[in-house]
Amino acid sequence: MDETTQHGFTTRAIHVGQAPDPATGATIVPIYATSTYTQESLGHHKGFEYGRGDNPTRLALETALASLEYGRHAFAFASGLAACDVVVRLLPPQSHIIAGHDLYGGVYRLFQQVHQESHKVTYVDLSDSTQLANAIRPETKILWVETPTNPLLQVYDIEKLAEVAHAHGLLVVVDNTFASPYLQNPLRNGADMVVHSTTKYIGGHSDVLGGAIVVNDDQLADRIKFLQNAAGAIIGPFEAWLTLRGLKTLALRMERHTANAMKVAEFLHQHPRVRQVYYPGFFEGAARTILDRQMKGCGGMISFELAGSADHALETAKKVLAKFRLFSLAESLGGVESLVGHPATMTHAAIPRSTREERGIRDGLIRLSVGIEDVADLLADIAQALGGDH
Repeated sequence: MDETTQHGFTTRAIHVGQAPDPATGATIVPIYATSTYTQESLGHHKGFEYGRGDNPTRLALETALASLEYGRHAFAFASGLAACDVVVRLLPPQSHIIAGHDLYGGVYRLFQQVHQESHKVTYVDLSDSTQLANAIRPETKILWVETPTNPLLQVYDIEKLAEVAHAHGLLVVVDNTFASPYLQNPLRNGADMVVHSTTKYIGGHSDVLGGAIVVNDDQLADRIKFLQNAAGAIIGPFEAWLTLRGLKTLALRMERHTANAMKVAEFLHQHPRVRQVYYPGFFEGAARTILDRQMKGCGGMISFELAGSADHALETAKKVLAKFRLFSLAESLGGVESLVGHPATMTHAAIPRSTREERGIRDGLIRLSVGIEDVADLLADIAQALGGDH
């Protein structure tokens, strides 16, 4: 039986790769805290030799993640950026990358400050496939896509972008962190690689760091496996176990995140102190068609821009951020608790100010990771932070 297709999402999240422990019958996958494995004889072992190369707890997580993303192979790393770094390391020297112009600041830093000597990056608006086609060079190797994007929640047509990219021999990498495997499966839309910060929705409880890459191609998987072992930025067994625990409730959490976020977005949309709300639930026309075809829901992330003078936007934002009580002012997203952040000075601070503002990441922009609390309490907290009744 193919567990990827024969069972529903939550059944797979709970069971795939997580059979009872053969040694003890433990229902939950144990934490295999071992750095090495005793071999039966020289050259004969049970599939595990050294902890950097393989670990049973990590293998359980990787098997489950592959199933949930409809992939053949998954690889777990110490963080989302560690996973992204391995993708870049797959490229030959002096390669060219095309990336969406709205993307996580940490990935921008990875491109511009870590790998700036070995690779070049062009940032384009991926809502226009013509811009993508015009940016392709002979040395272009990868198209890097976030959808929904961070922090402006744009949704791009993966299938259409993949058609253009594959016609020129490019690999398509999709960062699926904001959607999670529950809401979107890019490999089914033509992507070659999916990356995740499993720290976020997959872990779901703000208590563990991790990242993942999921692929279908066997040769590509062999190269990623080599780098996972050779470079060594692996997730530890305890972190893998925590991530597996979070994965079991991902579907339930994403449904509540999405339901709460829609109500929060509607409230913000009507508030006089809010100039604009960025949330996929408000899409119309072609963008709505993409959303409905590609995603099961709109997700739990919202960004909004405060009304008022641009000259005083940062000061205004600081005052609003200081008033939140239930929403914690913090980096990250995707936990059960609600978080509020300021992209310009937090998650996207690595991007130069002029570039940030050109991309719409202005000082008055606030990002919400809407948690699973009672939504009435969240609305009340937003109302008092913005001022006025709700």
